[in-house]
Amino acid sequence: MGFRSHTCLLNALLVIFLGLTSARDTLTSSQSITDSQTLTSNDTIFKLGFFSPQNSTHRYLGIWYLSDSNVVWIANRDQPLVDSSGVFKISKDGNLVLVDAKNKVFWSSNVSNTATTTTSTVQLQRSGNLVLKDDSTGQNLWESFKHPCDAAVPTMRISANRITGEKIRFVSRKTASDPSSGYFSASLERLDAPEVFFWVNGTHPYWRTGPWNGRIFIGTPLMSTGYLYGWNVGYEGKETVYLTYSFADPSAFGILTLTPQGKLKLVRYYNNKQVLTMDLGISDCDVYGTCGAFGTCNTESSPICSCLNGYEPRNEEEWSRRNWTSGCVRKVALKCERLRNGSESEGGQEDKFLKLGTMKVPDFAHRLDVEEGQCGTQCLQNCSCLAYAYDAGIGCLYWSEDLIDLQKFSTAGVDLYIRLAHSEFQASTAQGHTNKRGKRLIIGIAVATAGTIILVICAYLAIRTFHLGKGTAKHSDNQRVSDVQKPVKLDELPLFDFEVVANATNDFHLGNTLGKGGFGPVYKGLLPDGQEIAVKRLSRASGQGVEEFMNEVVVISKLQHRNLVKLLGCCIEGDEKMLIYEFMPNKSLDAFIFDPLRRNLLDWTKRFNIIEGVARGLLYLHRDSRLKIIHRDLKASNILLDVEMNPKISDFGLARIYKGEDEVNTKRVVGTYGYMSPEYAMEGLFSEKSDVYSFGVLLLEIISGKRNTSFRNDDQSLSLIGYAWNLWNEDNIKSLVDPEISGSGSEDHILRCIHIAFLCVQEVAKTRPTMTAVLSMLNSEISHLPPPRQVGFVQKHNSSSLESSSQENQCNSNNHVTLTEIQGR
Repeated sequence: MGFRSHTCLLNALLVIFLGLTSARDTLTSSQSITDSQTLTSNDTIFKLGFFSPQNSTHRYLGIWYLSDSNVVWIANRDQPLVDSSGVFKISKDGNLVLVDAKNKVFWSSNVSNTATTTTSTVQLQRSGNLVLKDDSTGQNLWESFKHPCDAAVPTMRISANRITGEKIRFVSRKTASDPSSGYFSASLERLDAPEVFFWVNGTHPYWRTGPWNGRIFIGTPLMSTGYLYGWNVGYEGKETVYLTYSFADPSAFGILTLTPQGKLKLVRYYNNKQVLTMDLGISDCDVYGTCGAFGTCNTESSPICSCLNGYEPRNEEEWSRRNWTSGCVRKVALKCERLRNGSESEGGQEDKFLKLGTMKVPDFAHRLDVEEGQCGTQCLQNCSCLAYAYDAGIGCLYWSEDLIDLQKFSTAGVDLYIRLAHSEFQASTAQGHTNKRGKRLIIGIAVATAGTIILVICAYLAIRTFHLGKGTAKHSDNQRVSDVQKPVKLDELPLFDFEVVANATNDFHLGNTLGKGGFGPVYKGLLPDGQEIAVKRLSRASGQGVEEFMNEVVVISKLQHRNLVKLLGCCIEGDEKMLIYEFMPNKSLDAFIFDPLRRNLLDWTKRFNIIEGVARGLLYLHRDSRLKIIHRDLKASNILLDVEMNPKISDFGLARIYKGEDEVNTKRVVGTYGYMSPEYAMEGLFSEKSDVYSFGVLLLEIISGKRNTSFRNDDQSLSLIGYAWNLWNEDNIKSLVDPEISGSGSEDHILRCIHIAFLCVQEVAKTRPTMTAVLSMLNSEISHLPPPRQVGFVQKHNSSSLESSSQENQCNSNNHVTLTEIQGR
């Protein structure tokens, strides 16, 4: 064999050798990983290497599953490299280190009892765990599973030590593109009855799962075994409690992430392909302590907070303003308390327990090792025991402190027994047996009251306008209100002086105009305290505006939700009528999704956050607010965006209070062409399903980046809905997706949202889902989506049969107002 043959053979062997070493799973003290190299688990599923997040040039060392879009651990999350000079290696003291070209340490495993450099190795295991060990003893010195970031993977243990208090804590990212330590964290707490707590800024509880009963967390019905797949709470000796999960099927895998918003996100894979994405949404009732001590929360009630039976609000004024955190106090002292205080003889009647079904149990539970039948008896014998519950998987639980973070579920939960004085127990049970006639009477009064609110406020406004004249609003004792910090309350709505508003808007200068609609112009203003505001000024030439103004006052003054724009007050002086809102710096949604230069600022994550926020706002209007509201003009220009691009529904001039009827008939059809459901546009019939239809239209617009009301295609008779429906039936729906998000790696999620949109715009109103179901589908709590039936839309060539008093305003305004009045012929 000649020299050339030997050379070729050596080169071939070298290539094979380099190929093998490039896929190595272990580093020794003499090896390192540079920016262009990776460490790969021996099944090639996990890799350790350098990456940059989306929209960032910073370099991080991390571990990912399949691709660097699925990063599960980051070494230098709070100290990124600014270039590609990073080197990962074992240092002279035996620690793992990440250094740059100047040998500056950006991260270290920081272990004090390391081995000598020559006996230390680091391995990326098939589980995704990075392990530093001493080969001479076989001892693991450090592992990434015990130092997580924001993600958990199967077999990882979330642990806490009873004695030392040491906990493994997960910390969210700040944003999707900034992996540094964020504002939310999660840890295992209450180790007698373990549950997962989620914290804000490390110390303030945000929400909690409730205790683990061996199958589920009993305070979080959505986290059932159907989603948790092999979760288990275990014990290492008597000191350490841990939570872990795994899959019996080796082809299955799942990543659980704490999102920058404090939610849980589960992404499931099968045979290395993504099959499910589920976000565990947080409702207002899930937020820790929403209703204060001895208060209970129910998302299906209005208001959502109420005091437990036998209790009353601690601060009535705060509760009237929907600030429930002050909680409730007991009406009548317990017998044992009265005995202890010497105010009752031994002959009084005993305290009793009132059963509350399907409850999330309070925080600070204690366990008692007794049988179910003895749980209540033991509690009754202890004067400090205020409530008890029994779960077969946990045993007897009791509470001796304030009952905090209670929630009423429609299903799931446990039976909670609260201790009441005998007289209060009788009153509570009697109240629970209210006859149907009494209920009808209450409902009748409520309906009559809702119907007269607008008349009372109109009369009040007229009287105030007559007496006040110019300049100054006054208290009932005629004391002058000198600034906006002392507004007069009008049915909980502050009044502002005209002079204050005029000064804030520079006398309604044209340069401060944000937009104009059917209601009138909208101005940006600045109050003396530095607060920015948006002022909707009723145009004197607007014949239709007075009714919409009064309607908006009635409706939105009763509403409070993070996805609804906040009304700060109004100004009523002489002929002037103005509404003062919080200012939204990012204006309206249409300013982004329909602008070819700005739509790239909305990636799929931001768009879905907007979709979900709008859905939550609508659900509040339909089911959770004090008044049941149909918006009737939901569209992109009425979705405002705050500084963090969170959506807020605005413009309630056309909204209607309804009493839960299936459909309401109106002779005056108002709204915006292209967003109206067919039954409303053509027959004047509206219901909450009308808003669901509008939401479906909005969903298609957000995904496609195309405006339904000015859509153009080869067949000019088709709207965006009709065009999208044709693509769906031709199995070509992917071509509808805005190119700005089509390559985001979230194709399945986007297609799922299109499917949901079609369910929302089905022609027959009763086949459309409720917003409760829509939100569950968006969050994959409902995994199976039914096939959509025929969608409903008005052909463009039929639009001549409709009369519109105003067209869609093309101005991208902060408070864009459009009134379209349509008469069906």
